[in-house]
Amino acid sequence: MNRNSLGLISRAAMSAAVATLLAAALPAVASAQTAAPAQTAQAPAVPAHALSERVLGKADAPVTIIDYSSMTCPHCATFHTDVLPKIKEKYIDTGKVKLVFRDFPLDRVALAASAMARCAPEERYFPLLDVLFKSQSQWARASDPTKALSQYGKLAGMQQATIDACIADQTLADGILKFRMQGTDEHKVQSTPTFVLNDGTKIEGAQSIETFSAAIDKLL
Repeated sequence: MNRNSLGLISRAAMSAAVATLLAAALPAVASAQTAAPAQTAQAPAVPAHALSERVLGKADAPVTIIDYSSMTCPHCATFHTDVLPKIKEKYIDTGKVKLVFRDFPLDRVALAASAMARCAPEERYFPLLDVLFKSQSQWARASDPTKALSQYGKLAGMQQATIDACIADQTLADGILKFRMQGTDEHKVQSTPTFVLNDGTKIEGAQSIETFSAAIDKLL
């Protein structure tokens, strides 16, 4: 990934929003903020879980929704901010639905965001995803999106060296792009967000909770 094309970010643009969003959505990470001992110059390895399937909800939920989204897609941010909380309350938290999130990056900034998020501790992945979608207009439009993203990663308990390694890792990038290719090949995904249910029903765009309920209830 060529990060030289990304410029420098104003620190002031990140301050209040980062603190507020992460304080609300992420668990305390004070212990992770302590400096790591500088005993080796070797770059940190990308976590083994980085390319694992990301599932929100119970594994045995009768309905599965596959969510193909790009981290820089405004319509994806609308769904994750406005619609998903309603689906979560009505269906996911009650054990009826599980949501499988699959990255469908539309640009290199989205790819960087996906890579960083996938390197966060697994239990913080969806809270971090939520924060990144809520603050999308800040980091995605920053003059240096990579630097902006790293602020969120560090507040989620990640070391800067790990963030840098994950964003630069070609194997991780290839794995994320494979999710996109699978969406295109298997489900004919052409835009984001696109949602695929058990019976093959496809919902495109940030549709209302009523649209999702109609499709889900048929499968229950």
